Order: sequence, then structure tokens, then C-alpha cells
Amino acid sequence: MKKVFPSLVSGFAASVLTTIPLLKSFACCLLVPGAAILALFLDRKINHNFEKITIQKALFFGFLTGLFATFFITSLDVLITFITKTNDLIYSIPQTEVLMRQWNLGPLADESIKMIKQMAEEIRTTGFSTLYVIMIFISNFITNSIFGMLGGAIGMAMFNRRTD
Repeated sequence: MKKVFPSLVSGFAASVLTTIPLLKSFACCLLVPGAAILALFLDRKINHNFEKITIQKALFFGFLTGLFATFFITSLDVLITFITKTNDLIYSIPQTEVLMRQWNLGPLADESIKMIKQMAEEIRTTGFSTLYVIMIFISNFITNSIFGMLGGAIGMAMFNRRTD
């Protein structure tokens, strides 16, 4: 548990910060890497281990932090969407439709727009859409895992410089 706890706490902290509207835009590129750095810091403090951090450990902590952040961000998004019966998807439908029509994708664009509108309608009526949850989870997982590992690598460089 000592190995997982710093990533769990850091991932949760990042997810809570993503509920703040202005900070939500920086979740992938600032909050998750920062959380991975925090996880490495907390691990050093909890385990009283101030030796050089290996790249494997840094990437592991970054990935784990990104995974926990993904779980918590998606959960909070689903909860807030369920309560309010609205989210960013609903507000972005007109812009999404214009953009997809500009790409001239033909029937693919029509089907995609139809699917997005169906998700939006499910959210407006019930506050929940299974397809939306799957899409947001996959999207968050990919970006948070990558940026979490990047944050782990940055944290490794920062902490290893201090131990020289």
C-alpha cells in the first residue's frame, strides 16, 4: 500500500482541482504531471528513501498517478453530469457539428453527429450516457497516462539533481 498511496492521493488531488472550471483546461498538461511529481515526493517522504529515482520507478509512479487521476476525474465528471444533467459536451455540440461538416466526411460525419446528439439527449433526460462515460474514460486514460509518465520523468530529473 505504501507504493500505491502517494499516486492515489496525488491523482485524487488532481481530479478535485479539475472540477474548478478554469483549471479543468490544464488537467492533462499541468495538473497530472504535477500530481506525478507530488507522488514521487510523497513516496520519498513516506519511505524515507532519498536515493536516486530510476526511470522505471518514475514512469510507474507517473502512470499510476495518471490512472488514478483518470478514475477520479471520470467519476467526478459523471457525478456532476448526473446531478446537473449537463456538461461540456452539450455546450459544444453546435461547434462540433460545424467542425465535422467542414471536414467533408459525408455519412461518417452524419452518423457521428447523430451519436453525439443521442448522448446529449441521454444526459439531458437521465443525467447519464454509457457511451459518454466510455469515451471520456478512454480519452482521460490516454492523456493522463502519457502526461503522468512525463511528470514522473520530470520529477525524477528534479529529485535526482538534488541528490547529486
